[in-house]
Amino acid sequence: MDNKKKKAVVAMSGGVDSSVTALLLLQQGYEVTGIVGRMVNSPKADQIVQNAQKVADKLDIKLIPLDVCGKFQDKVINYFEDSYAKGKTPNPCVVCNKFIKWGAIFDYAIDVLEADVFATGHYANVINNNGVYKLYPAKDSFKDQLYFLYKLGQRQLSKTIFPLYEYEKSQVRQIAMDYDLPSKSSKESQDICFINKPDTTKKYLQDKFGNIKGDFIDILTGKKWGEHSGSYQYTIGQRKGIGIAAPYPLYVIDIDSSKNTVYVGREEDNYKKSLRIKDVNFTYPINETEFDAWVKIRYNMDYKKAHIIVNDEFVDIEFEEPVNSVTKGQAGVIYDLNNRHLIGGGWVS
Repeated sequence: MDNKKKKAVVAMSGGVDSSVTALLLLQQGYEVTGIVGRMVNSPKADQIVQNAQKVADKLDIKLIPLDVCGKFQDKVINYFEDSYAKGKTPNPCVVCNKFIKWGAIFDYAIDVLEADVFATGHYANVINNNGVYKLYPAKDSFKDQLYFLYKLGQRQLSKTIFPLYEYEKSQVRQIAMDYDLPSKSSKESQDICFINKPDTTKKYLQDKFGNIKGDFIDILTGKKWGEHSGSYQYTIGQRKGIGIAAPYPLYVIDIDSSKNTVYVGREEDNYKKSLRIKDVNFTYPINETEFDAWVKIRYNMDYKKAHIIVNDEFVDIEFEEPVNSVTKGQAGVIYDLNNRHLIGGGWVS
């Protein structure tokens, strides 16, 4: 395939994955331009832009800093804070991918820079099946990131490539070492990008909402176990950090933000066999309204087999075996039963 006249725009963060992505595309003959999104105004954001520039200089490619602070505040940070205020546990990466990476940055790459393809360092694979673009798992199952990409649609997938899909993470690091990329020793980013160390999510939320005294209530008996300083500090399935002396381990089973009440119970109370997802997106058109599939309700969980029933405004999911910690606000993501390609997903309600 002759890529010499094709223009690739790479979303760059200064990290090893996006750096190697840009390198691989150069080696494949593309004319490569980098975009680094400036999400917030902070020293950490300055550093990300600087790191990306060092990589671009090393690769001798142009880098465009794109200020998306306003949209990031509106679509990601406000959503993040509102979710906790409503007793939900948000997933900001899913929302960022939709509105920022495959929103503002993708649109700039395709519409303004007139790129032929848009690339990121995600571990996933896009395959064109007779004009229908589908997302398939990457080779490195430990890094596979389909879960965070379920809000993408055909327009985005038809223009997106993921050069790292065929590599293990260790191979990507080795490539960065071999070519002495500035990002070769960069650490994995596990943090929420707009919360700066030494702050934690808990401290961020405490600074935002303050202490609001409420009760821990037993989900089965209604017994009051104790008090807390804000229901927003807890998530479904949480066991550590509850701080209640009980004869058996207590788990967070439900949260009622309107009453500022955290309901707790035993581990067996934390399992459910069915759930409903809303604001559903299918990455490609589907015809069936009922089918079996694999489902994840957290990124780092195993696939669980389930029966899917598609309605107009929601999807019902019935698991073969009960699953634990069904968390409002997290993503319920549906995968094909045979080859685990991504079908779609929605928010657990």
